[in-house]
Amino acid sequence: MADIVKTDNCVNDIKTIIEQGRQAAYSSVNLVMVNTYWNIGRRIVEEEQKGQERAEYGKQLIDKIAIELRKDYGNGYSARYLRSFRQFYITIPDFEIWKSRFPNLMWTHIYRSLRLENAEAIRWYLETASKEMWSVRTLDRNISTQYYERHLLIPVKTEAEQAASKLEIIKNPVVAEFLGFKQDESYSESQLENAIITHLRDFIMEMGQGFAFMKRQQLVRTASEDYFIDLVFYNVILKCYVLIDLKVGKVTHQDVGQMDMYVRMYDELKRTEGDNPTIGIVLCSETDEDIAKYSILNGNEQIFATKYKLYLPTQEQLRAEIEKQKQIFYLQHPELKK
Repeated sequence: MADIVKTDNCVNDIKTIIEQGRQAAYSSVNLVMVNTYWNIGRRIVEEEQKGQERAEYGKQLIDKIAIELRKDYGNGYSARYLRSFRQFYITIPDFEIWKSRFPNLMWTHIYRSLRLENAEAIRWYLETASKEMWSVRTLDRNISTQYYERHLLIPVKTEAEQAASKLEIIKNPVVAEFLGFKQDESYSESQLENAIITHLRDFIMEMGQGFAFMKRQQLVRTASEDYFIDLVFYNVILKCYVLIDLKVGKVTHQDVGQMDMYVRMYDELKRTEGDNPTIGIVLCSETDEDIAKYSILNGNEQIFATKYKLYLPTQEQLRAEIEKQKQIFYLQHPELKK
């Protein structure tokens, strides 16, 4: 426990001591629990390796162990949980890596992540949950909305390194069911903007990593005209401003051209020393292959058209949408296609 800074209020100081003590005890118990489950998983794997390699043998082994453990320790050691302990060890075979990279996560974070089949995705969710301080509820939502899959994980090539790094930040599609709109409900761009501001914390988290809100309807004044940008963010990872223009309906070449102008103006009039080039996102309800292939989006590393969905689709629908948006992106950046 850290030393307590004494104040003039003795009761409040004691409450602080109690809360810190409880948190320290809870963290210690969690670490012991995670360590215990990891060691159980390791022991099961070692036993499997001594025996037959067939999957049926592993299933029989776990079922047999579970019967014995449940007699003494209850349902917390059922076959289902034992399989999760085994998967935990297989996914992270070095416990020191766990302690150094994910020390603030609870066992529940791990357990929820282990329902995924992709070991790389499991590690990514755990690492991101630890770094971003996700609650278990937030982790659950991000898994159900396929946060990992919505990052266009494209191999970085030397000439496209900067563009590829942006793809690890910006998600497509954006799933914004938290805004409260019903499926097939009509709404205006101003209503959409108001809903985003009302649910700003959720929207920032949904957009991706490193976003900080700057301003809505920001005025950009030139010598001849005043322009208003719907939403302005700053991304602390990319070290650049991110402009968002909200569009109800399918993206058009006029929308893309307008965003191109906004980005150029912002780079000249607002961008400061040390900032990377501004990114512009046209957030629309439908993207378009022709726009991606034939408009100024093609080959552009500063402008993106991103689709939003105002309801939570099924896993199959979302998976299909992710693949569709990837193909549209490849039309915009054919040099990145595998």
